[in-house]
Amino acid sequence: MKVDVHAVNFTVDRKLVDFIQERMDKLEKYYDRVVSSDVFLKVERTSDKENKAVEIKINVPGDDFLVKKQCKTFEEAVELSAESLERLLVKRKEKIRAHI
Repeated sequence: MKVDVHAVNFTVDRKLVDFIQERMDKLEKYYDRVVSSDVFLKVERTSDKENKAVEIKINVPGDDFLVKKQCKTFEEAVELSAESLERLLVKRKEKIRAHI
């Protein structure tokens, strides 16, 4: 799957990009028709400790899924977002199977 990582107002570490790529590749076992995904990493300007926001947009034929999470670390936010996307993709796959 093609994964584009966009860091807003900061430079992203190579390890984080590799982590995101690896985690997004795991989504293909739930639904193999994922075309591409865009991952937006943002640092919110708040006094909260949970100021790391991750927004993941996944393109599948006929639909787009968007998940936003905010956590203490980017890794945690990516993990939570990926889990949400897993549920969405499984639901999508079951819906398509029901129509066949």
